[in-house]
Amino acid sequence: MFKIRTFNKISTSGTERLPKDLYQIGDNIENPDAILVRSADLHSVEVNPGLKAVARAGAGTNNVPVTQLSKHGIVVFNAPGANANAVKELVLAGMLMAVRNLREATEFVHGLDAADPELEHKVEDGKKRFVGSEVVGRTLGVVGLGAIGVRVANAAKGIGMRVIGFDPHMTVEGAWQLSSDVDKAGSLGELLAASDFISLHVPLNAATRGTINASALAGARDGLVLMNFAREGVVDEEAVIAALDSGKLGHYVSDFPTPRTISHPKVIAFPHLGASTSEAEENCAIMVADQLRDYLENGNVVNAVNFPSVRLARAGAQRLTVANRNVPNMIGQLSQLLGGSGANITQMHNASRGELAYNILDLDQPMTPELIEAVKKIEGILAVRVL
Repeated sequence: MFKIRTFNKISTSGTERLPKDLYQIGDNIENPDAILVRSADLHSVEVNPGLKAVARAGAGTNNVPVTQLSKHGIVVFNAPGANANAVKELVLAGMLMAVRNLREATEFVHGLDAADPELEHKVEDGKKRFVGSEVVGRTLGVVGLGAIGVRVANAAKGIGMRVIGFDPHMTVEGAWQLSSDVDKAGSLGELLAASDFISLHVPLNAATRGTINASALAGARDGLVLMNFAREGVVDEEAVIAALDSGKLGHYVSDFPTPRTISHPKVIAFPHLGASTSEAEENCAIMVADQLRDYLENGNVVNAVNFPSVRLARAGAQRLTVANRNVPNMIGQLSQLLGGSGANITQMHNASRGELAYNILDLDQPMTPELIEAVKKIEGILAVRVL
């Protein structure tokens, strides 16, 4: 019986993928084998020795202590692309709100007196203050062409915009899905100089923090509409506010309200609504539940943020999985130890990702307790499971 602790309400569409005869699920489970989480902050949560995986029902993992978990060989899963359509639609909504002055216009209407006999006249007179422009023929720059960025780019092409994309780390899968009509920028500066709108879709890490700063904005077109549905830290807030005040930025549309931005007249802020649709929550829950089950039952790793993808159909009498630091001769040591005990490896798959590696080895006979302990003692081993 696998024990799963939830830290948020997880859609039943996901939890129902975990059979009740094999899984015990609840928010008060002690010493869980795995954690299911959406937005709860796990950085201060004590990790029990038996924890094997954390599954984040969403794309970002800033609320998960990935580095610390990796040191213990704990796999962290996410759900890339499961909420992409929800975010894409919100990006388009935010862009249209900005270019058509919809926030200001609705605030004006809500401020009118419904009983005023001059209501119709005031509506007609007031609308002159909110003349906007159309997006057809204008240029959208998309920074980050992952699952969400690709959808945003393709959708913008579909409504008649010119689209430029910039992503120095674009995957082959992303390239296949991206419309061939999307132009590619050679640098962020080139993208900013050519765009009327910018939409950010990059993860927050040391390399992307402050991507949009004063230097970057200096080369942008005047009146640029900046949209941030990635993470708060990918923009330098001080630089954005200064650009709004100077007119360099026409609007800042953000899914991450802060004390300084929510009161600015040129800011359109949402309460982190990017993935807040029933469809996205179900998609994310289903994806991570399936990934978690495959890992716990078969040792396969798909869509982990810290370990490489390794998937292998089961064969043999027993399966051994090993998470380890990516150091030389790990496979040699494992093979020598197993071979010396008389165990034959029927098949195996090894892959690395940065400083970490993951191995699946199917054996023709069960391992003895002594052999398992010997494997655990190999220098660089982080976690060992026998399935």
